[in-house]
Amino acid sequence: AVLSVVAHHVAPTVVRAGFVGVDIFFAISGYLITRIVYADATAGRFSFTDFYWRRGRRIVPALLVVLTATWCLGAALLTGPEFLSLGKHVAAAGVFGSNIQLWREVGYFDSEAGVKPLLHLWSLGVEEQFYLAWPALLLLVSRRPRSAVVWVLLLAALSLAVSAWSAVAAASAGFFLLPARLWELLAGG
Repeated sequence: AVLSVVAHHVAPTVVRAGFVGVDIFFAISGYLITRIVYADATAGRFSFTDFYWRRGRRIVPALLVVLTATWCLGAALLTGPEFLSLGKHVAAAGVFGSNIQLWREVGYFDSEAGVKPLLHLWSLGVEEQFYLAWPALLLLVSRRPRSAVVWVLLLAALSLAVSAWSAVAAASAGFFLLPARLWELLAGG
């Protein structure tokens, strides 16, 4: 999945569908987290505190290194308005909201992707937003496994419909925001 995305960025005219790697990554992530939460829930040992603590321990240290290094380099290399923009991106990434910040900026006066060093963090925003709601929802429906499958399928179908609609009516929202990406995570779930 990662190699296809990297290859697409290196040679987009040669590897045209490399972005599918993001979809695959979301499905794998949805599978792994669903498996962890469901196994802990059915064994009676799921804890929101433990779940979010483990996620934080895994993600936050590396994220802080990236954000700090990017901010320091930005302070040395960027102009005032560029540095101000970087500050907004660092703040958004710090609360797993890069995807929302990037979506809000899309438009005629938006700067090009090449000058957004934290652009890649949009997918982390989608993933972490999923993890805010998914464990609680999964716990609610896991008490009745048959209905859980139905609820997951219905939610995935609704998200897929939102994704198809947004491809035509709101492409940037469909790309950056969780409602149109949820089906990919739920496919793994």
